[in-house]
Amino acid sequence: MRTPLVMGNWKLNGTKESVSTLIKGLEAASDAATNVEVAVCPPAIFIEQVATLTENNSIEFGAQDVSTNVEGAYTGETSPVMVKEFGAKYSLVGHSERRQYHNETDAVVAAKFVAIQAHGLVPVLCIGETLEERETNVTTTVVETQLKAVIDLAGIEALENCVIAYEPVWAIGTGKVATSEQAQEVHAHIRNWLKAQSEVVAEKVQILYGGSVKAASAKELFAQPDIDGGLVGGAALIIEEFVGIIEGAK
Repeated sequence: MRTPLVMGNWKLNGTKESVSTLIKGLEAASDAATNVEVAVCPPAIFIEQVATLTENNSIEFGAQDVSTNVEGAYTGETSPVMVKEFGAKYSLVGHSERRQYHNETDAVVAAKFVAIQAHGLVPVLCIGETLEERETNVTTTVVETQLKAVIDLAGIEALENCVIAYEPVWAIGTGKVATSEQAQEVHAHIRNWLKAQSEVVAEKVQILYGGSVKAASAKELFAQPDIDGGLVGGAALIIEEFVGIIEGAK
């Protein structure tokens, strides 16, 4: 059985005070959910604070993005080695906002995926379609293409040590949520597509749903056979909501 994973992506939000309040507010729920892994991805500037606050609880943490470079003249970048040094487990890669606002191509995402793994972090590979792509019935082509770019560079076996997050772009921050049936349909397609290349990878890899997950929708979403948890945006900043989502994954 795959362990459910509930991961909060804080995006560009937080203060030292709010970070402390959030982590302390999640401690009890995370420690009590022994069959669920709980993780957060804060802005890079708060990684050290989160590392300190999670030393004595079960909350894992990761970066929202890292560079393909380890060191050098790359102003403003964060190295995967730096993130790992603070005890992080994960790094997001290929989030739709990175693809859209920072022009990250499939090739760039694949290179970052390789760098993340090479330095001991677990990539959380974000894939998903826009509203236009869904309405033109190319969802499966889009997610296959995004996955194939990583597999072509890293090999199918690399996906044994990663997390996939399916995030329909049209449902991120919009309040729109794919129905549990719509989400399951795409998750099942992803797993079956992977199975044609490696049954081991397909059975092992966690596939999260990301797209306006709320406490009210979590239990039904996570009950689907191929949905292994959630990548949570706005609701991850509200203690009661995020705790409710964790409860929904039990």
